[in-house]
Amino acid sequence: MAERFFLYDETVETKTRFVSFMGENQRFDLAIIQSDRYYGKYLVLNLQSNRFAIIGEDDLKEPGYLEDVYQLNDEDAKELREFLYEIV
Repeated sequence: MAERFFLYDETVETKTRFVSFMGENQRFDLAIIQSDRYYGKYLVLNLQSNRFAIIGEDDLKEPGYLEDVYQLNDEDAKELREFLYEIV
């Protein structure tokens, strides 16, 4: 077997927030991970859909970004966007 070639293998300290809230149409169960990686952005995991993204304020301003990443309709994405603006 060939020797494994790692691009990186690091352990970092993180701050993780678990939050659950009910929107008009669906429940959101999120894990929001903050670390010194990702240039100040947050790793946001949707535990209901098993989807995640690295999100900063610039991503929230990008039209259709949350809709695409989390496979949400416009109304649900708006609710998620409004919540994420509070923490990002």
